[in-house]
Amino acid sequence: MKPLLFLTALIGLAACDAGVESRKEAVPPAEQPAPAATAAPLAAAGPAATLQPETDAALQQAAAVVRLDQLTGQGPITAKLFGTAGGDPAMNGLYTHLAFFQGPADGWRVFRLGDVLDYRILSQRAGRIDLELEESQLDEATGRIGSRTRRVIVGWTIAADGSAPAEVTVTPAQ
Repeated sequence: MKPLLFLTALIGLAACDAGVESRKEAVPPAEQPAPAATAAPLAAAGPAATLQPETDAALQQAAAVVRLDQLTGQGPITAKLFGTAGGDPAMNGLYTHLAFFQGPADGWRVFRLGDVLDYRILSQRAGRIDLELEESQLDEATGRIGSRTRRVIVGWTIAADGSAPAEVTVTPAQ
């Protein structure tokens, strides 16, 4: 039950991070979701329920999620790419992870891919995703922060029994 609660909170709180507004500019306009249709405001139809803050410490980590991409075409496994906010956003700050669902009792097997400004999924297929990574770079000689774009192939073996992979590879690509 806790993994389901954690996942629900993770998705629900993904848009609650204060740094998410600054990251929207990094996503090209063609990739941003269309604005929601404007509807008439709702009218109250009963008494309001008062909620208290959650005390589960795991929700603090869930609240740091600022990006979530479900991966498709992965055969019998459930996989996702997600990023959490952390560190100095002027020098990267999107801790990027790949996660595979192991089951209700074990939760997710998570691999940290890196600390970047942003990522873009170029393609995906069973056992592989191709990513474009935007990163900050510090020039040690001048102390100036620059940027670079690099591409990587992230790969893993899909087991016949649908179990989460034990390891993931990250290969530089062109």
